[in-house]
Amino acid sequence: MAASSSQRFKAYGWYTRRTNLLMLFKALSAAVYGIDTNLIDVEVDYSGVVSDQDHFHTVGLPDAAVRESRDRVRAAIKNSGYLIPPTHITINLAPADLKKEGSGFDLPIALGILGAYGALQVSDVSRFLMVGELGLDGSVRPVPGVLPMAILAREKGIPNLLLPAANAAEAAVVEGVSVYPVTSLLDVVQLLNSSVMGVLQRESYRVSTEELLGELQHFAIDFKDVRGQQTAKRALEVSAAGSHNILMIGPPGSGKTMLAKRLPSILAPLTFDEALETTKIHSVAGVLDAAAGLVTQRPFRSPHHTISDAGLIGGGIVPRPGEVSLAHNGLLFLDELPEFPRNVLEVMRQPLEDHSVTIARASMSLSFPARFMLAAAMNPCPCGYFNDKSRECMCTPPMIQRYIAKISGPLLDRIDIHIEVPAVQYKELRGGAAAEGSAEIRGRVLAARERQRERFRKAGEKIYSNAQMTTRQIRTYCELGPDAERLLERAMQQQGLTARAHDRILKVARTIADLEGAEHLAVAHLAEAIQYRTLDRSYWA
Repeated sequence: MAASSSQRFKAYGWYTRRTNLLMLFKALSAAVYGIDTNLIDVEVDYSGVVSDQDHFHTVGLPDAAVRESRDRVRAAIKNSGYLIPPTHITINLAPADLKKEGSGFDLPIALGILGAYGALQVSDVSRFLMVGELGLDGSVRPVPGVLPMAILAREKGIPNLLLPAANAAEAAVVEGVSVYPVTSLLDVVQLLNSSVMGVLQRESYRVSTEELLGELQHFAIDFKDVRGQQTAKRALEVSAAGSHNILMIGPPGSGKTMLAKRLPSILAPLTFDEALETTKIHSVAGVLDAAAGLVTQRPFRSPHHTISDAGLIGGGIVPRPGEVSLAHNGLLFLDELPEFPRNVLEVMRQPLEDHSVTIARASMSLSFPARFMLAAAMNPCPCGYFNDKSRECMCTPPMIQRYIAKISGPLLDRIDIHIEVPAVQYKELRGGAAAEGSAEIRGRVLAARERQRERFRKAGEKIYSNAQMTTRQIRTYCELGPDAERLLERAMQQQGLTARAHDRILKVARTIADLEGAEHLAVAHLAEAIQYRTLDRSYWA
């Protein structure tokens, strides 16, 4: 036999006496805008008058997902053992001039209703920030963007964070906030009712960020698998050591994609600040691994050439991060570069220069960080065999020119290293000697990055690699001797290089010197850096 209403009320601590009804109850939540968050006051007003019809209104610029929360919340409350008679309930999400979206307000709305009805033994929950989507059975489901919310709670001095258990690891990396994972609405009610003077009687969730970042990184693929291509490997090593953009041009099957996919295996590990920045973006985009909690490896993003400009840069009615932002502090690999629509490639010019993306809409303007390392691969012509010694090219000069022209000069000028990847010879392909592996290359890359980090740390610069140097820093750290000065001047005049190319040559030369442990730039360092800027003149001349 089903339990009566009074029995259910008693079993779950329901207080139906008129004196316990609060009429108005406030809870705290947060809304994500870009990669930042705003504190949202969830105000619940209960009229106290039983009606024949249910009146449940949500105000404060809610989107469809927020408006639909009334059905999820009512079912979750009922299936958690509480009965709400039909009455007038008004939910206000303040500030009212900010658009609210997503299902993360379900939990604070449900807690506000229960608090207004008297189901909570606490009347003040201002020390708790709550977020979570509710299932019809009262379970609490994960939501995106929890890491920025945890950072907001710390900044606003809110000591406790109640959130879905699946998001706990992600929020716990923020120090100064106590994270309490919850699995159901009933779990939250019992947790709050058991608190004493605002202190919860449960251990908060903790993670060790040092252990997360200190874990050994294992890669399934290795540079040992690549036979030949020593010049390309050297260029990739320089690229990884200084976080320089690189373009590989060569015929089909020469190993361009194979090389690019192994590039993450020689990149330097993330610092904690970089990991936090990257995790923040992945959390907002909803692509974060919930079990990991923190992004501990540099991102590797490889979008298909059918991607739109909004998919690459970011966009939407409420803008979301694109691939360039998801690759922040990591690697963005564009295979078959000329197959991307020209308008898609051209929107990358500003992020490559400014390391950020600003998306303006009628209602808001949001900025996303986009400091990524670009690796691109392309064929020299439509058939792929232009300048190939083993195969004859069937393309006419106009065909080749149209194909090459898909990559504009301004975009090419922003790529530091241009390298040709020829077809691998049979003897190299079948050679018995094992090639140098990722571990050896990575050791040299880490040593070079440590030299850069130490140099910038002494000067108080908040940058991590040579590619991030400004013009002022280039003049400080890339001084040239008389011979190197003459070499650079001759290269600028003969090749018609731009001022941007001048700066990027010096950055690459500084990285080459760091790989060798040299304090000052020599002619050999500069000559190798200039060599990496000559290939575009033979194809785009």
